[in-house]
Amino acid sequence: MTTSVVLFTRDLRLHDHPPLRAALDDSRAVVPLFVRDRAVDAVGYAAPNRLAFLADCLRSLDTGLRERGGRLIVRSGDLVEEVCTVVGEADADEVHMAADVSAHAHRREELLRAALEARGCRLHVHDAVTTVLAPGAVTPASSDHFAVFTPYLRRWDGRPVRNVLAAPRRIPVPDSVGSQPLPSRGDLPGLSPGLPTGGEEEARKRLTAWLRGGITGYEEHHDDLAGDATSRLSPYLHFGALSPVELVHRARRKGGPGAEAFVRQLAWRDFHHQVLSARPHAASLDYRTRHDRWRTGPGAEEDVAAWKDGRTGYPIVDAAMRQLRHEGWMHNRGRLLTASFLTKTLYVDWRVGARHFLDLLVDGDIANNQLNWQWAAGTGTDTRPHRVLNPTTQARRFDPDGAYVRRWVPELAGLEGRAVHEPWRLPGPERAAYDAYPDPIVDLAEGLDRFRRARGRD
Repeated sequence: MTTSVVLFTRDLRLHDHPPLRAALDDSRAVVPLFVRDRAVDAVGYAAPNRLAFLADCLRSLDTGLRERGGRLIVRSGDLVEEVCTVVGEADADEVHMAADVSAHAHRREELLRAALEARGCRLHVHDAVTTVLAPGAVTPASSDHFAVFTPYLRRWDGRPVRNVLAAPRRIPVPDSVGSQPLPSRGDLPGLSPGLPTGGEEEARKRLTAWLRGGITGYEEHHDDLAGDATSRLSPYLHFGALSPVELVHRARRKGGPGAEAFVRQLAWRDFHHQVLSARPHAASLDYRTRHDRWRTGPGAEEDVAAWKDGRTGYPIVDAAMRQLRHEGWMHNRGRLLTASFLTKTLYVDWRVGARHFLDLLVDGDIANNQLNWQWAAGTGTDTRPHRVLNPTTQARRFDPDGAYVRRWVPELAGLEGRAVHEPWRLPGPERAAYDAYPDPIVDLAEGLDRFRRARGRD
């Protein structure tokens, strides 16, 4: 029996997995392989929250494989070396993997292809595994990628989406290939207390519940901070425990405004991936420079520390930052307003915020995280790059009775209604009763004036 290796990366599932189904063609045996790539550790991307979620995903994947007669092979080290070693042990003649978009992924594919070809082994890279459409599936006439979302969405929405593939019933794995022990989240320190459970089984439970209920009201309620009316499926999409292709098909079958709005968010995800694929440098450099001279020095460092700790004096900002630390996740509206606050009100480099988010976010994704931060900073694809989100206005609109703030900022739990959003306006004696909570670290008008002058818009 001939043998194929399936290299799992950010596609840790058995349902709708094109590389796995292709590898099983012609009655082949398969080596399902995951390599804990030391290059990921070297760049500081292996944050504890994501490692814990990854451990859950690998255990779930191994369980699903064993139910089908197989098992997961885990190795660690240099990815190219480990894949080649497994190819030799299994006498495999081909390797299948999903395409990815980062500079690291592009380089990894190049090195792996060259190394395998030298061994007489073919590398097959499959599109539309981690995204709905491949990054280059739709392009404008004058460029290799879309730089504005709306025209991208029109083209994206009109393209056919490949069919969903069922999970294989049987996955024969040769006995000759050994594995390292599966990792466990119990071995990891410093995890967010509210970190969700990972893995395909959990992902599919959450998807079923979402389609039965929450998706219907998504368009109307997705910005409601206290209502928590989003799917919370982003960590499962990031690790590939769910297929974005399957999500589009099932949401469209559900139908209605909520499903349409949800699919639009999946299009945003694809949009960012096609930008990064075409411009890998956007992970660390301005996509569109504004020639910013971001604040540095002791004052800026104190402001950043307060922002990270949820002690800025603006309750809606602090609530979102505390949610991030506790859950390893933050509501999308919270991400927008905290990013705007750091980059435009405090005028601090977007890379500082993006790094902090990647340190904690269980769904921390280079394409989505970095390009959303650039959108908020006005250095990315936002068509209104100088817009500034006022945190108190945002709070009144998206947390009108203050329930979200009271949930995450218990120092202010005794304040009723909208008063919780501006505690600095309380009369002296009443303000003193809440002195455990700080005054604002910056006046909004002063921050806005500083930003406009920095961008030459005063």
